[in-house]
Amino acid sequence: MQPKTNRNLHRRSAAWHALPVIDDVDRKILHALQCAPRAPFRRIGEVTGVSEQTAARRYHALRRSGVMRVIGQVAPAAYGQAHWVARIRSRPDRVGPLADSLAKRPDIAYSNLASGGSEIICMIRSSVEAHRDDVLLRQLPRSASVLDVDIDLLLHPFGETGTSEWTGYGAGLTADQVRQLTGDRPPTPAGPPRPPTDEDTPLLDALAEDGRTTHTRLAELTGWSNARVARRLEALETSGTLFYDVELLPERLGHTLNATLWLRVAPAHLKQAGEELARHAEVAFAGAISGRHNLMVSVICRDAEDFYRYLTTHVAAIDGIDAYEVSIRVRRLKQAASLIFHGRLVHPTPV
Repeated sequence: MQPKTNRNLHRRSAAWHALPVIDDVDRKILHALQCAPRAPFRRIGEVTGVSEQTAARRYHALRRSGVMRVIGQVAPAAYGQAHWVARIRSRPDRVGPLADSLAKRPDIAYSNLASGGSEIICMIRSSVEAHRDDVLLRQLPRSASVLDVDIDLLLHPFGETGTSEWTGYGAGLTADQVRQLTGDRPPTPAGPPRPPTDEDTPLLDALAEDGRTTHTRLAELTGWSNARVARRLEALETSGTLFYDVELLPERLGHTLNATLWLRVAPAHLKQAGEELARHAEVAFAGAISGRHNLMVSVICRDAEDFYRYLTTHVAAIDGIDAYEVSIRVRRLKQAASLIFHGRLVHPTPV
């Protein structure tokens, strides 16, 4: 007879892998959250054409299933840091432990295994002034399995909230509906964001776990009043110190192919190409980087044929691209701040 503990683990594992039924209402709610991560359910319901209760119920079902998470993050610039893009080539038979150890680090984001399992692609948060070797010595565990490393600075991310998120799952909001959600967004801060204070720690920890944590709950965790919580959130958000991200698992939405395009674009066309790519529904991220290839693009498609269509139509129509490489993801390890565990997005355990 199978032990009870094992039976329970098997049931939980089966539940983790169960695909939720995603319909057009769910897709509109996902898009609404991408445009305005902390918008009240009442407002989301009004824009998507459902009741406040339905919007809340659908959101909580998606979050419980591990398909999506709303998270609050401190901008790396608040600590004088930037994002570095690392491509780590390793022996395929030894890459697993190295990839898993990197994904668990809080200073590593968007970690994936690619190129048949022989390449780790990730982003490292580190000082802008850091020398390339210094970054690697601090962040990369010593391993004989590493064959080669390329690390380049992310110079500029393209796109803006409401227009540059991955929306390949379809049935999103119209431009008018997006404006209803984002019309009162404050202007982009002119200067660098200020670092948070020690008093902000419980507030930021709670938002890292759930970016939609209510003011009431944040007040309980901080010991502040609701009014003080609201004022502090507004100050952190408007200064650019605190921002919100909506993490999705495309595989759970029927999109199983994730590729990273490494493009070489003439400088005169770089800005236009990056902004155009960021607007594509298939693109999750586009950014200018240093190095031999100066434009990195993360593309999410349903399958290989869908990716081929995208590559030979949308990408082919962009001026200025004179060379490219493709890295096909074989295993997703980490999003911006969530580990992938049994096919679910989960909050990482502190290292």
